[in-house]
Amino acid sequence: MSVKFSPGLEDTIIKQTSLTFIDGINGILRYRGYDIEDLVKNCIFEELIYLMLYGDLPNRQELNEIKEKINKNYQVPEEVIRMIYSLPREANAVGMMESAFGMLASIYDPKWEKTLNRDVAISVIAKTATITANIYRAKEGLKPNNPKIKSTYAETFLSTAFDRNVSEEEISSMNAALILYADHEVPASTTAGLVACSTLSDMYSSITSALAALKGPLHGRAAEDAFNQFVEIGSLNKVEEWFEEKIIKGKNRLMGFGHRVYKTYDPRAKIFKSLAESLSKKNEKANEYFKIANKLEEIGIKHFSEKKIYPNTDFYSGILFYSIGFPVYMFTALFALSRVLGWCSHFIEYVEEQHRLIRPRAIYIGPEKREFKKIDQR
Repeated sequence: MSVKFSPGLEDTIIKQTSLTFIDGINGILRYRGYDIEDLVKNCIFEELIYLMLYGDLPNRQELNEIKEKINKNYQVPEEVIRMIYSLPREANAVGMMESAFGMLASIYDPKWEKTLNRDVAISVIAKTATITANIYRAKEGLKPNNPKIKSTYAETFLSTAFDRNVSEEEISSMNAALILYADHEVPASTTAGLVACSTLSDMYSSITSALAALKGPLHGRAAEDAFNQFVEIGSLNKVEEWFEEKIIKGKNRLMGFGHRVYKTYDPRAKIFKSLAESLSKKNEKANEYFKIANKLEEIGIKHFSEKKIYPNTDFYSGILFYSIGFPVYMFTALFALSRVLGWCSHFIEYVEEQHRLIRPRAIYIGPEKREFKKIDQR
């Protein structure tokens, strides 16, 4: 048997998928054959949920049916909400999500069953909105909210999170963000979840595994780190000086730039940039951050484009979330809110169509056989 050593599993194929197509050379992203640009422009998140779980875009009746299913599953057990509020306000938001899903795994522990898997996924997706909204509220010192069911998933989530009326532009921007972050083939978090579900551990536990991977600074936290750069720069006239000192002389990484797959401009970043530019005009501070980001992008492309390093989806997404009203600490949790759909879809696809326990090998590089010595002889 020939064995290939692939550090970080780079270029290692672990599954087949009909969910997401990525052309990293030409900057193309499609969900089940549909260009991401068309889906963001024309769909609500519920349509994407149906597409990813069932394979086709829904007709009007099918859309109404899945919306009804989602609406019936927003409610989260009171024990989970109490647990969220029992954690310190300074607790990590994604860590709080891990705790919530671990608790749901204990309460529900659903078995894998082809006739039920998609209903379980819909329940997971709906409950994630309520959990994420209440994590925000707990960290802000606000009272817990039961889900305030509105006409769309995005509006329901925002209305549950905030004690104010949300604008149509905020709703449409949140809807777009949910679609843009929904899936991206098998990055670290999806892979971690696939390892869990390959053991036939339940869907909630598999989501917990994915969240643990997403929490890491090299994966989900990129939007927070990119946004914190803009905050650190502070002023448009300091961008060039900051870049020279931090990136060129300091040899630090420009956060929000570069991608393992894309060797051109991330198609999601283009959309996030347009949305962030529009929405940030309603928020003076956010608009200042957008101008800083735009200038930093120009300089970054000038220096790094020859190495095929361009803005990725996280470069502008934080400005969008900030413009809606979320603090930096929620950015990765909002990523997770969207990506739960992709995780569930991949788990179902893997378990139903190509299930095999994921069990890789390691190359041993330790010493040869050694003679054991009792403790007094060492």
